[in-house]
Amino acid sequence: MTTDRTAPSTDEDQQSWLPMVGLFFAQILMSFNVAALPVSLGGMVEDFGVAPTVASTTIVVYGLAVAALVMVGAKLGQRVGWVLIFRFVVATFGCSALMMILAPSIGWAIAGQAVAGASAAIIVPSLVALIAENYRGAQQATAIGSLGSARAVSGLSAFFIGGALGTLVGWRPVFGIVLALAVVVFALSFTLRSDRGHAGIKIDLVAAALIGAGVVLLTLGFNNLNGWGVFFASADAPFDLLGLSPAPLFILVGVVLGQAFFTWTRRRIREGKVPLVDLSVLGSSRERAAVYAMFIVVALEAALNFTVPLYIQIVQGRTPFDTALAMMPFNLTVFVTATLVVRFYKRYSPRTIGVFSFTLTTVALVWLAYVVTNNWETVPTIAGLIVFGIGQGALVTLVFNVLVTAAPKELAGDVGSIRGTTQNLASAVGTALAGALLVTILSFSVGQAVVSNVDLPESLIAQVDLDNVNFVGNDQLRELLEDTDATAEQIDAAVAVNEDARLGTLKLGLLILAAISATAIIPATRLPNYRPHEIPDPSDGEAVGVKL
Repeated sequence: MTTDRTAPSTDEDQQSWLPMVGLFFAQILMSFNVAALPVSLGGMVEDFGVAPTVASTTIVVYGLAVAALVMVGAKLGQRVGWVLIFRFVVATFGCSALMMILAPSIGWAIAGQAVAGASAAIIVPSLVALIAENYRGAQQATAIGSLGSARAVSGLSAFFIGGALGTLVGWRPVFGIVLALAVVVFALSFTLRSDRGHAGIKIDLVAAALIGAGVVLLTLGFNNLNGWGVFFASADAPFDLLGLSPAPLFILVGVVLGQAFFTWTRRRIREGKVPLVDLSVLGSSRERAAVYAMFIVVALEAALNFTVPLYIQIVQGRTPFDTALAMMPFNLTVFVTATLVVRFYKRYSPRTIGVFSFTLTTVALVWLAYVVTNNWETVPTIAGLIVFGIGQGALVTLVFNVLVTAAPKELAGDVGSIRGTTQNLASAVGTALAGALLVTILSFSVGQAVVSNVDLPESLIAQVDLDNVNFVGNDQLRELLEDTDATAEQIDAAVAVNEDARLGTLKLGLLILAAISATAIIPATRLPNYRPHEIPDPSDGEAVGVKL
């Protein structure tokens, strides 16, 4: 096997950080594109004259392309060679930005994000594989931590820069930044080294179809639980099955296809054939615990990122810029923690850090549930977001590092594909869980409050559709009630009921998320318990199954 450059680094042979700068910007490239899409929806609606739901298809198409193709992307990287395919997909990502900038219709924008998603499906495992190829030991841990911090930085910058450009110039220049990032990453890719690939690697098309269809159905099902209905089909559902919503049906079929994928893959391994993903990277309870922990922490992050903007923009009626300011303490904390947590790896085991971090996220969510008000800028609320950010930033880096250090270098792409699949599913589940949970609790709370409120007569209640309760701002609620025969006093009473119900829903929702975080302490106790300076080097082939 030949390589493009010298052997990978060790702790004694520190390598240049210039290759990692390119990988860092590659993570920013993907994350900035994703964060820029919601900011650009208003501009696309106005530019193309389409409904917001049509413009939001760009976001859906990107996510589905990544989720469906990431495992195939990992195998393509192993077959072609990581550096070569990395350069190619960075170039295609740049082409997708050009399609967005020059798009004459919404169809071109949707196609552009499909190209971006397909490119990202290969970039995601490439990042892991190229870090494993270029760095070892403490440098590798630091490099992995930088990927988590890059996500936080790009999300924050996209909100500010994208919001400013979208307001002052238009939405298209936002993707000019994406194009510029792609050019920078392509140039820096020439500092990377990697194996040249193995042309004999076969891609299991049956497994690719099973996992691709399964992940797409799971993602669609979870993402549309609110819109299509949790149990019974809503008016927005594309179809129904004897009155039932297609969302849970998609989830069920997706789970079945996922199980079929694992059964098929195990069969190929027994027959000595090359699988789409080598399941040995999940061969012990430690690696499986890392995947469970990754799923839970990403789902919690997605739930919080859904809940906070929901209250600030919808309930309080404030701007995306206000949301960015409110989330800044959290995002900055994630950035700093994801970068600095590697300094603790030689003093504390992954198990100790994992349990401590999940304890922090649990305590932070319980604290937020008790101190939160309709004003997110209070010191106790900011403190809660900071503590949650410390736990979340540490966990994202930690569990990712556990998976990478436990696998031989040649399986780093498989680790990357599992990371990509887990994060996409967890994000969909976390967002859907938060939405369904909050709407359900709110519906119950409003119903109970309305029935017990003597200031709201039954004649007024009959004029308001309580079967379609959702999060609305006070101004929107007043406009709705002005179309009824409600008096000014009754409108004030209804607004008060709405405010109390929303705040109670938020508090209970945060407590439920805290309970989920607490249950994650159990898999965290199964993370590796390495002693100081005993983190195994996967290059020696003994990392998987190392005795602890």
